[in-house]
Amino acid sequence: MAIHKLAPRKVETASPGKHEDGGGLRLVVSKSDAKKWVLRITIEGKRREMGLGSFPDVGLAEARDEASKYRKQAKRGIDPIEARLAALVMIPTFTKCAAQYIRAHRWSWNNAKHARQWVRTLKTYARPEIGTKKVDIISTEDILKILTPIWTTKTETAKRIQGRIENILDFAAAHKYRDPLNPARWRGHLDKLLPKPSRLKKATHQPSMPYTEVRAFMVELSGNNSISALALRFLILTATRTSEVLQAKWSEIDLEAAVWTIPAERMKARREHRVPLSDEAMTILEALPHIEGNPFLFHGARNGRPLSNMALLQLMRGMGFGVNGDRGNYVPHGFRSSFRDWSGEVSNFPRDVAEMALAHSIKNKVEAAYRRGDLFAKRRNMMQEWSNYIVKT
Repeated sequence: MAIHKLAPRKVETASPGKHEDGGGLRLVVSKSDAKKWVLRITIEGKRREMGLGSFPDVGLAEARDEASKYRKQAKRGIDPIEARLAALVMIPTFTKCAAQYIRAHRWSWNNAKHARQWVRTLKTYARPEIGTKKVDIISTEDILKILTPIWTTKTETAKRIQGRIENILDFAAAHKYRDPLNPARWRGHLDKLLPKPSRLKKATHQPSMPYTEVRAFMVELSGNNSISALALRFLILTATRTSEVLQAKWSEIDLEAAVWTIPAERMKARREHRVPLSDEAMTILEALPHIEGNPFLFHGARNGRPLSNMALLQLMRGMGFGVNGDRGNYVPHGFRSSFRDWSGEVSNFPRDVAEMALAHSIKNKVEAAYRRGDLFAKRRNMMQEWSNYIVKT
């Protein structure tokens, strides 16, 4: 069977009609001079025709390559028309693939807020550009269209979006939806095309109250018997995060041993964290009411629910702190920094004890592999000294 009969010049100047290239491949030219490629193949004794695209979008060489591929499939008994349709149906759009990824991973994330952030950022920035595109045709140019407009103005957001798209496209590759070469990969790819985030914007930290001012603040708080005030005092004394305090349950407290055990699923590092409770922290717990049907230490207005995640921030704003506050822009999370500064400048405890108290992960993998204990006895002494420092007796 003779093939490759058509010359490139013949394809460009072909008049209306059917022009055979051989092997079933033909160029069909309409009366309006529109040109398209058609492959005629025989499958199980039946003659079938399948389109291979229009010229010049699909050139002669590409049409021949496609024809060769489909002829081989037909020779093996595979219907290339049905196979191509099945492939088109199987490959999801970016939006559908993102939804699959989120469903598969959301249970491993710290909280529902994290899932909402994923959905919101992808919907705002990625969907307009690539939402309806099949994941197998998303290119580096597509990724740059998303990131470039916000890379220097919303650097942190842009870097998160890049990481999320990279994860989704890796997910797509693992499911054989696309080529493993990821156009959203940062290391060795986008880092050559975009400036490093660290050079664009310095890291910002939660505003923290100087540790020398915490005692006066605690005195002021002690005059407020609200649940929010008690929760904030407990947060400061334990150097924990807002979410850890607001979600704390009575079942996590061992009153006899004066220990609060935060389960791994509520910890940022996904490891169980034991918090030694100072005398003042225990006094706060003793002052808390037990509400039937409510498992939380710091109950909210709604039955069976904890305080709102904005409760402590609103309390401080009402006292004149926070954004545009006349007493300082301090926020609840900043008291962890207050504690860390105190431990480094006032206390005599080693750095590792303070890091353990803050439940920070050990970044050095070798050190992390050998660290087995949590320095609990030393941390108990440290937390009592912190309490003694900030609570007026």
